[in-house]
Amino acid sequence: MSKTAEVDLMKNATYIVKDGKLTEVPSPPIGYGKQIINWQGGKPCNGSLEESFKF
Repeated sequence: MSKTAEVDLMKNATYIVKDGKLTEVPSPPIGYGKQIINWQGGKPCNGSLEESFKF
């Protein structure tokens, strides 16, 4: 069975596909930082956001 998803290529975003489900990873609230995604058994299992700011 094949599934297809459509994403807006004009939107800057990071996506995770896990078990056939597409999920957008939240971006840092002020626009600067890191998205850290952890993997276990070949699948993404959790993630975290690190926020930073510029002077």
